[in-house]
Amino acid sequence: MTGSMLALVKERPEKGATLIKTQIPVVGDDEALVKIDYASICGTDVHIYVWNEWAQKRIRTPHIMGHEFAGHVVETGKAVRGFQEGDFVSAETHIYCGHCYQCHTGHSEVCRNLQILGVDRAGAFAEYIAVPERVLWKNSKSIPADWASIQEPMGNALDTVNAESVSGKTVFVTGAGPIGILAVGIAKAFGASLLIVSDLSDYRLDLARKMGADVTLNPRRDDAESIVRSHTDGAGVDVVLEMSGSEKAIHQGLAVLTPGGRMSMLGLPDGPVSLDLSNEVIFKDIRIYGITGRKIFSTWQTVSRLLSSKLVDPSPAITHKLPFEEWQTGMDAMVAGTCGKVVLEISGR
Repeated sequence: MTGSMLALVKERPEKGATLIKTQIPVVGDDEALVKIDYASICGTDVHIYVWNEWAQKRIRTPHIMGHEFAGHVVETGKAVRGFQEGDFVSAETHIYCGHCYQCHTGHSEVCRNLQILGVDRAGAFAEYIAVPERVLWKNSKSIPADWASIQEPMGNALDTVNAESVSGKTVFVTGAGPIGILAVGIAKAFGASLLIVSDLSDYRLDLARKMGADVTLNPRRDDAESIVRSHTDGAGVDVVLEMSGSEKAIHQGLAVLTPGGRMSMLGLPDGPVSLDLSNEVIFKDIRIYGITGRKIFSTWQTVSRLLSSKLVDPSPAITHKLPFEEWQTGMDAMVAGTCGKVVLEISGR
């Protein structure tokens, strides 16, 4: 397919982005061309938009942003066998090599030669995207297209929740951003007995309650440790899901985690974090998991089933569904933290 398309492009190494006309990508032999129906805004897109230190080191301009999407295949390369025109798809955004030690030992999410859609190659804030077949995911037609566009971040939430079973466990979620509130719905679906959520935004705490949180607190005015212990008979929680990247929240989570408990960490701190390993970790006999990406593709299978069965209804988390041309409204809301998940309708069917 040839011609032009609309795309949201980081044109210059400075804050901002521009919606422009550019060329539809040419597919390689092992790629499919996808016409995008919906794409959602991620924190990574915000980093690129505001041009923070990470983006300055990683992104080469001009660059098409975005990586979370759902759409339909419109063309396939000559080596593609598993997909055809009309298939309803999303994509694993971690494009793995398939040849390194990590790929050979079942950890392709941390492939040594990893490329990321919308970071290392052209992304999904566009009418069309070219994606390698090996990372395409065929969606169930029972999943609404806007829901299908958030499966990638929902996979992050799933792996954070399910690093170990949460069935019957008490859980403390630090950070009620879009992935944090999705984690609340997932933990509820997997049988958590108590869900306590902490965030500095009352707006986002309200979203957490709508997704199933039992108790919410704002550390600006609430004594988090006292509240958590009062709801756990003084024992502390079995599980902490750290979604904020805040050093203060990390220490808070470790303080209320019961000895022998588990912390899963998805939030990214801005810099090094100082821990008292002896007293916060070792003597408490706790287990800490670092979470990145998704298990390819077992996480996708589980997320798909949660959505198609409606065991998790992400509707409260999707606070904004906007036409592509109104991307700035969505990006401003993400920067301000006055939203849950923002979904852009690129060319909805």
